[in-house]
Amino acid sequence: MTKTKVKPEEIILSFQTKFPGGITQSRIERRTSGTMKTEFIHLWLHVDKKIFKEVVKHLFTFDPSPHFAVSSGYDLRDTIELVYHFSLFYGTRGDELSLNMTVALPKSDPVIETITDIIPGALIAEQEKQEMLGVKILGIPKDTRVFIADDFPKGIYPWRRDETGPEKLVRNLHEAEK
Repeated sequence: MTKTKVKPEEIILSFQTKFPGGITQSRIERRTSGTMKTEFIHLWLHVDKKIFKEVVKHLFTFDPSPHFAVSSGYDLRDTIELVYHFSLFYGTRGDELSLNMTVALPKSDPVIETITDIIPGALIAEQEKQEMLGVKILGIPKDTRVFIADDFPKGIYPWRRDETGPEKLVRNLHEAEK
């Protein structure tokens, strides 16, 4: 299947036009690598969580099968930031683009809708964010633990840096009495 080459600037403009005010930041990063000076292009979008799912659906405007790679998650004091990493035109030499969507969730309400109904391969990544960061994924089809043991304390999230983080579970043996 031949895929049409779309310029990164056109993709960014399309998202900004379709979702005015919902894309709060965008940027294009270009890097070259190797002796052939192969260019790699990374698109970055900061997306309002209210429209996140619709923004993911908009990926299909450019590619009939966008590739979900992984999602990252960070505790940033007052918010939890999720970054969903996609590829457009995956496997098409010279045309593949990395598209990264960042969504900020307030810690007071760290909730986001699942995208597994659109991209089933996102399931494990979404389960990981629930377990490790305490994000609630609405509509996730398999709401079970995968990465931490069933007997791990509820309400403790290994990647959190606040009172719900693992700090109270850590024992510093060098501080123990002899």
